[in-house]
Amino acid sequence: MTDLAKPLTTYLHQYLPHVIGTSKHTIRAYTLTLELLLVFAARHHGTRPSKLTVANLDTGTLLAFLEHLETARNNSVATRNLRLAAIKAFFLYLDFEYPQYVDHAAQVSAIPSKKTDQVTLDYLTSDEVNAILDAPNRVTRTGIRDHAMLYLAYDAGLRISELVNLHLANLNQPELDQVRVMGKGRRRRVLPLWKATSAALHNWIGVRPDGPDQHLFLSSSRKGMTTRGFAKRVEVHVATAATVVPSIAKKTVALHTLRHACAFRILEATNDIRQVSTWLGHADQKTTETYLRLDPAEKLKIQSRQKQPEISAGSFEGVEDELLAALAKIKTSSS
Repeated sequence: MTDLAKPLTTYLHQYLPHVIGTSKHTIRAYTLTLELLLVFAARHHGTRPSKLTVANLDTGTLLAFLEHLETARNNSVATRNLRLAAIKAFFLYLDFEYPQYVDHAAQVSAIPSKKTDQVTLDYLTSDEVNAILDAPNRVTRTGIRDHAMLYLAYDAGLRISELVNLHLANLNQPELDQVRVMGKGRRRRVLPLWKATSAALHNWIGVRPDGPDQHLFLSSSRKGMTTRGFAKRVEVHVATAATVVPSIAKKTVALHTLRHACAFRILEATNDIRQVSTWLGHADQKTTETYLRLDPAEKLKIQSRQKQPEISAGSFEGVEDELLAALAKIKTSSS
């Protein structure tokens, strides 16, 4: 192994999951970034990925890779900056664990993120939120599940990864009036739930299939739902809701949009950005400040609306390389 291969695999396979407890989603994202970087760097230097050294990942190569992301892969500036953050995290690990790379790591750390325009977030009106929450057909078990899922997502302002990872034990039973959430960075929070949300959860648990899988929301195969599965169900219900409230069709609505709607509701109710930060589980309040950039006129429009709703690319196939194979194995085990 080169001086790059061993630290890289140790970082992803041992350090992230077992030393600092990084989530599987983050490990998978970091692995994908480093995989992309290795393929690019190998071509850049005319060698195989498994033959690359730390010296090959100099600032010139990294800057060329970042440019490649935007031009050849058509990545946004935000994605480019996320990839850079993942690379910096690895070099920070090298800095601590391998003193001989201190200077190299410092040079990588000095690569600046690219400035991007601050975009104000779109929001959902109360009528739009109600239409989406009420879209599932509650005559079927799938509809009962989706109704509970959407209510919980909006009420608690959950990320899709948080929703997927919820287990029955995360709910305060039998009342179902609280949910315990493990967020990013292993930050825990306990959130109270509306009576309407509790009722939706009671309905779901009443028809939820028995079995060994203890995830709160199960697919038709009686296994915990995946993020992709959740996303597809949201698409179905957003399309249904758009037939009732046509303005929804003009907006890009995903599960995260309900999280934004929850944030606006809390901000209007409390006028305290710290409350929003705590509720959503943000590590940095700068993330929460995004919600303060909503146009003042729009704030006035939604001030009376945010209330409890009524119940009504890239492929690496064919690449044969020892280091890439190791990364692929780690990425698969982290899925």
